[in-house]
Amino acid sequence: MSNPDSFIDEVTEEVRRDRLFAMFRKYGWIGVVAVLGIVGGAGWTEWQRTQAEAKAEAFGDAVLDALDLGAPEDRVTALGAIPAEGSQAAVLQLLLASDPVGDRAGTLAALEALANDASQPPSYRDLAVLRRVVVAGADMPLSDRRAALDGIAAPGRPYRTMALEQMAYLLVEEDRTDEAIAALTVLLTDQEAPGGVRSRAQEMIIALGGEVAPAAVAPEAGADDAG
Repeated sequence: MSNPDSFIDEVTEEVRRDRLFAMFRKYGWIGVVAVLGIVGGAGWTEWQRTQAEAKAEAFGDAVLDALDLGAPEDRVTALGAIPAEGSQAAVLQLLLASDPVGDRAGTLAALEALANDASQPPSYRDLAVLRRVVVAGADMPLSDRRAALDGIAAPGRPYRTMALEQMAYLLVEEDRTDEAIAALTVLLTDQEAPGGVRSRAQEMIIALGGEVAPAAVAPEAGADDAG
């Protein structure tokens, strides 16, 4: 019985092998395509990374060259001529808005353009709103400044505490001294407030005739003021 059994086993194995080869001939191309896709995808990702690094370096070099120019108008012209996309455009807008004394109108226009550019990251847009309110000052109606700041003072926004600081200054401008002192006192214990914000709040409270208890000042959060 051993010989027939062995023969049957050999035939069964041969049939299985034939079926395997047939399946490979029919579906093997899928595996080849999968391998090529993995290799090609890795190559494409690496190429994209290299291209992104090259563009970032070129952008940085162009910005540095522009900022090295002596005259402000030459710097503005050079910065405006730099090709940019994505967040680079936001960086350029902030740089173009860096001369509020020499070109106040241009600064406000650049900040407004960035603040209204929905394609840019929210952090850049919030910073543009904050700077625009500060640069515009009393030339912007107080109600407009408060409305703009209120939009970026919500919990979770990156410049929340700085917006709250500016809103406290609006209370001072309205001669609502007690409310301003209360708002600034809250900032002293805000864990998210950078050291610079808390320091200015403390100085303003004292200047307004208020008192600051030592225990009211929060520990340093380890973050500096942004932009």
